[in-house]
Amino acid sequence: MNYHWNWSVYWQESPDGVHTYMDTLLAGLQWTLATAGTAWIMALVIGTVIGTVRTMPNKWLVRLANVYIEIFRNIQLIVQMFLWYFVMPEVVPASIGDWLKALPNASFITAFLALGFFTSARVAIQVSTGINALPRGQRMAGTALGLTLPQTYRYILLPMSFRIIIPALTNEFAAIIKNSSVALTIGLVELTAAAYSMREFTFQTFESLTAATIIYIFVSAFALFLAHWMERKTAVPGFIAASSSGAGGH
Repeated sequence: MNYHWNWSVYWQESPDGVHTYMDTLLAGLQWTLATAGTAWIMALVIGTVIGTVRTMPNKWLVRLANVYIEIFRNIQLIVQMFLWYFVMPEVVPASIGDWLKALPNASFITAFLALGFFTSARVAIQVSTGINALPRGQRMAGTALGLTLPQTYRYILLPMSFRIIIPALTNEFAAIIKNSSVALTIGLVELTAAAYSMREFTFQTFESLTAATIIYIFVSAFALFLAHWMERKTAVPGFIAASSSGAGGH
């Protein structure tokens, strides 16, 4: 059986009678970027807090931070999506559960929450690795200047650690874009789901998946270009190698 190539399928009308299949793919791309972008902001904020706590002298806080990381890092992302989407509305009070089910963009909210928590655990490891890679003298210098512990982290340790873990964060940023495709399992019509939908309606498997692949490549390449540009602008001589070797152990 010969495969019938049809590259003009992108400009054919989709089943809704309004948009073309290319419009469908671009709409899926918008959901992919929205999911990855909001999840990344969430992961960066929570990961910074957890990673910072992981380096503090309080052993109980360190243990709690480690528990958080082990839970969200070791449970498969697809399992976390299912738990948030199917299980969470059933275990909370009925009124809250009904409200969650009635949300117009429930799959999107679930997707970025699950992806954000999953990635935050990985970001936390990078942040704590970056802080631990700094010489102890920097923390002691903050104390000698009369800074409190929070001020030492805010003005000395965190700015320096972020500059040396940008290469690791670059990898996490690229990964979060690719991991957003898991959201199709809970009904979010992001780029991969849009490509699958196009394939099912047109039976043009190679054309639909080729388009999705090319779009992913361009988006990832652009994101990596920006990240590498930032890496060059903020690089601290003598620290990159230390942070990269430390991050590789996790």
